[in-house]
Amino acid sequence: MLEMFANSGMPPFESLPVMEARAMFDSMPVGNGQKAALARIEDRRIPGPAGEIPVRIYTPEGATPLPILVFFHGGGWVIGSLDGYDDLCRALARAVPAIVVSVDYRLAPEHRFPAAADDCYAALCWAAERAAEIDGDPTRVAVGGDSAGGNLSAVVSLMARDRRHPKIAHQLLIYPVTDLRGNTESMRVNGEGYFLTHKTMMWFADHYTTSEQRHLPYVSPLLAPDLGGLPPATVITAEFDPLRDEGEAYAARLRESGVPVEQTRYDGMIHGFVSVAMFHQAATAIEQAAAALRGAFAG
Repeated sequence: MLEMFANSGMPPFESLPVMEARAMFDSMPVGNGQKAALARIEDRRIPGPAGEIPVRIYTPEGATPLPILVFFHGGGWVIGSLDGYDDLCRALARAVPAIVVSVDYRLAPEHRFPAAADDCYAALCWAAERAAEIDGDPTRVAVGGDSAGGNLSAVVSLMARDRRHPKIAHQLLIYPVTDLRGNTESMRVNGEGYFLTHKTMMWFADHYTTSEQRHLPYVSPLLAPDLGGLPPATVITAEFDPLRDEGEAYAARLRESGVPVEQTRYDGMIHGFVSVAMFHQAATAIEQAAAALRGAFAG
């Protein structure tokens, strides 16, 4: 896969204007092209803190009410879309099974921190409070996402704990960003040549936050003084990912704080592998995530 990208002539994201970077990301060959069959898929717009938030609701076959996974896509808070994560959301909805509410939160640099976090928290609250409208169970609601979406899942879990609403059954963190300072060992050793680079991460961070904001818990959840009382977590990392160490450090801190955690490093894998069907480990990771969610929803 790395050879394919190297030979494609695809420029680094940070070398492009934002709109061109978004278009390039959405055109990348991810997924398997085989759309998992579901009972219903619906695009809606829900109330948000600064206007309506587009969401896509995936409903699998099964007796209702079904549990709900509120999903936040990756893309460094700058790129990424509902369409780009359609295959993964379909796969998760069918594998759990659960209703997946995929959230098209506001992107930077047009909307900098805390816009994305505020939209994602609003979407979580909507899913919990209006669950009956989508045949969902308000007592079984989880959050999940990859990369920046993993960051937002961790941040929203902190928000829900701090604001005492809503109750989250589980947080699914797939190679999450947890420390925007970008000074880990894996960022140094994996920061070039493995698809996601250190330069790209800093480009994302500069669009999303100021340097001063990177110490805030709702930006860098690893730096939160207290991680107690958070939902149980599944943390998936990749061996050759610049984000590997911060994801694993977050899992360790959750565990130290008494939060049940299952953390798995997928050896030989790079950032983004869960969305790439050419890797057999992608199917394994999706089933691991689905099994963890099934267990959480079963109580």
